[in-house]
Amino acid sequence: MKILMLGWELPPHNSGGLGVACLNLSRALAKDGVDIDFIVPYEAEHKDIKFMNILSASHLDPLFRFGIGAYDSDRVEDMIIPDVHIPDAISKDQVSIRQIQKTYCDFVEKYLMEYKPDIIHAHDWLTFEAGILAKKNYGIPLVAHVHATEYDRAGGAGGNPLVHEIEREGLVLADKILAVSNSTKNIIHEKYEIPLNKIDVVYNSLDEDFAKQVYKLDKAQYKYVESLKSKGYTVISTVGRFTIQKGLSHLLHAAAKAIRRNPKLIFVFAGDGEEKNELINLSAELGISKNVIFTGFVRGKQLRDVYELSDIFVMSSISEPFGLTALEAAHHGDVLILTKQSGVAEVLKNAFRYDYWDEDKLANEILAISKSPALRNTLAKAIKKEYRTISWDDVAEKCEKVYNDIDKHKRA
Repeated sequence: MKILMLGWELPPHNSGGLGVACLNLSRALAKDGVDIDFIVPYEAEHKDIKFMNILSASHLDPLFRFGIGAYDSDRVEDMIIPDVHIPDAISKDQVSIRQIQKTYCDFVEKYLMEYKPDIIHAHDWLTFEAGILAKKNYGIPLVAHVHATEYDRAGGAGGNPLVHEIEREGLVLADKILAVSNSTKNIIHEKYEIPLNKIDVVYNSLDEDFAKQVYKLDKAQYKYVESLKSKGYTVISTVGRFTIQKGLSHLLHAAAKAIRRNPKLIFVFAGDGEEKNELINLSAELGISKNVIFTGFVRGKQLRDVYELSDIFVMSSISEPFGLTALEAAHHGDVLILTKQSGVAEVLKNAFRYDYWDEDKLANEILAISKSPALRNTLAKAIKKEYRTISWDDVAEKCEKVYNDIDKHKRA
């Protein structure tokens, strides 16, 4: 079966979990013999990806995609600029996300004039317009894979009306919808009035490359944190974009409450984003600056160092469709505290849970774990066993069933 995958990023040119999920799903599908062409909006080498054909929709460097707010949808322009052409050399000020999407759609249309895949598999709103084009103009079945909705990105309410309309049209026209959690499925059903039987849940799993890579913490690089740990401090970490979606101000307020009762707590905020300065100022206002470390954006070994140094990982998201970082933290032996509003909490039972607004409960959970090494060890061992039962092969199997059902219906 020939699948045309429409995505916005692939490792190593990714800014988050979307590219990781696309890579692992595609690799698992390819192992089962699925033939995949994958279109990205930039031009770059993907030296380690041999199992599928990667096509570039433009000559833009991947950095342009990161710099124009592709994942901050409040910055999306209201209109697609007609007949746009993106030259090989262009300054960052001259290109918009909508221009890149228009170029992406044009490339997909040219591709479809020559090739006829069996299924179009489009990942998130950034590629939905290209999927809609393929469905309307060429009659190719469309699978819409939702890793996050605009309601998630906006922290549960509001958001960009244009993005809502793109999501709505893609979801309405799709032959089948894949959601990364039941919470995402319910948002799609309730906000976009899509029938539940049109939506299948396919949970993410841990990045295969992350799990297999040889890793060792260089303690010499982290003498300060190691010295604190030797004095009985507990390290609590969180990783992600500093946006309203992540609920980080609630985490800081909970941190202040916990620190008042146990000063030997260090909170590591790894990431960057629009709320960075606000969060730094809030930590000062709460009087906990000496207990909070802001690392800036991290990836690769630096990201793994954060997981390895920390004892507790907190996912404080107001709305988190899944949350791959929780699986990464579990792989490094962290105890997990997850909001009930995160998809990963649906599949990991050996983790503490709380509602994102319940700062008192979060503080109490942090204190309970920090004061009991036995509880910490028991939870860490249990969660490590649990996350290993989630497999990308299972995700691929569910996707293939969807493909085959669509193909049978098309031929009937």
